[in-house]
Amino acid sequence: MSTVHKRYTLGCLPTDNPYLLDNWLPTDTEWTASTPDLEVIGEIPTDLHGVYLRNGHNQVHAPIGKYHPFDGDGMIHGMHFGGGKASYRNRFVRTTGFLAEQAAGESLWPGIIEPRRAVRRGWGSIGAMKDNAGTDVKVHAGRALAAMSQCSEPYRLDPITLETLGPDPSWARTLGERGICSHFQVDPRTGDMMFFNFGEHAPYFNYGVVDASNKLVHYEPIDLPHATWPHDLGMSENYCVIHDLSMFFDPEGLKKGQHRLKFHRDRPARFGVIPRFGTSGDVKWFEGQPCYILHLANTYEVGDEIVMDGAIQTNPVPDLGALPKDGYARMHALLSMDLQETRMHRWRFNMVTGQTTEEDLDDEVTEFSMISHSVKGKPNRYVYNALAKPEWKLDGLKKYDWKTGNSQRWEAPKGCYVSETPFAPRDNAVDEDDGYLVTYVTNLNSGKGECAIFDARDITPGPICRIILPGHIPMGAHACWTPQSALRVPPAA
Repeated sequence: MSTVHKRYTLGCLPTDNPYLLDNWLPTDTEWTASTPDLEVIGEIPTDLHGVYLRNGHNQVHAPIGKYHPFDGDGMIHGMHFGGGKASYRNRFVRTTGFLAEQAAGESLWPGIIEPRRAVRRGWGSIGAMKDNAGTDVKVHAGRALAAMSQCSEPYRLDPITLETLGPDPSWARTLGERGICSHFQVDPRTGDMMFFNFGEHAPYFNYGVVDASNKLVHYEPIDLPHATWPHDLGMSENYCVIHDLSMFFDPEGLKKGQHRLKFHRDRPARFGVIPRFGTSGDVKWFEGQPCYILHLANTYEVGDEIVMDGAIQTNPVPDLGALPKDGYARMHALLSMDLQETRMHRWRFNMVTGQTTEEDLDDEVTEFSMISHSVKGKPNRYVYNALAKPEWKLDGLKKYDWKTGNSQRWEAPKGCYVSETPFAPRDNAVDEDDGYLVTYVTNLNSGKGECAIFDARDITPGPICRIILPGHIPMGAHACWTPQSALRVPPAA
């Protein structure tokens, strides 16, 4: 039976903000549902055991200032699979900021666009935002871990019930107000979790490692000349790659309390290769063309080189001169992957010569790369990306085969949008693509969210199974797949 866990009154509506409408429309309900009460079109694979988690921003209260889609309250959507059955839950991440605003009945903190309007202490690299823990989610040491892109406290959750367990009791205190940034990386072979955080005051960047037993074993400041604005972290078998890119807050503006992101077109991007347990003095720095990077696909070692694949942006701050200062046209431009010139790209860092070589891997706008977790940090053959409309709507999937140079694609029906789509290996998988792709679908035609399952070997026919969920699912951020064997919970009934 589909049951309402809790229903909320959305004070953020009605609105003229496009990032609170249509595919971005927040949901007002936390659901608990399972098969056979959930409608299933097709058949749920019987050799699929694990959990699909996706984080995203789901605003409750009317925002303070102009709302940005990264501001909303963090909400995890989870599908638990086992033996041809499935169960669904969605729950808010109950951060300190979320609970405070629930008690107050209104927003207490501004978002990323207008941090100057803050009247009380906040969280994140800016120090003025609510900690929404709404960007990323991964499972480490048997528990889910959620964080936001501007750094937040490391919130643990039960990966099945999605109950918020609170900031990690083992090491959250050590990180203090810096917390942890989204896009922490988990090594599938060692269980180590590599992470970073950043801020506006020195040290501008910190790098750390939490081991498989959930013990903080390494935490080091990295010497940088200024405040930076990183988003992802490369991880190979023995190294991590730190990003000091060409887009960051104007240093002179920061001295005046202004937060204006600027693309420094004459400043090369810098990439710091650090041994997994290295210090600032161990970092070997490389330069590349001026750019910004949101998301990587994989990082691995080949001979003397560190190879890093991801989506490059060579125009991350488009020209806004002709756009009106009021309304949402400027925000739309700053979120347009088309205007940002986003495409798949490869960097090679030669550890012997110190040279960087680069090449484009595709000229189509795609983002939100996923690979099989089993090959993370090692050479991979396949990458699964989302097709991206200019307005940050993900309207299909593209599978890359780096060995053959071929690709596959599937375009969603009009009015339907996918989420970041992880690879889920089937039981006893043999090949790298022997399994499934799992994604949530925002269906504006029906008003009901869906969970869609694809055969990863051939995505062109579309989903082999669609599970119709009890309510709407807005567009989200990042997702992960975790096999049943890596969960500290009993198997699905």
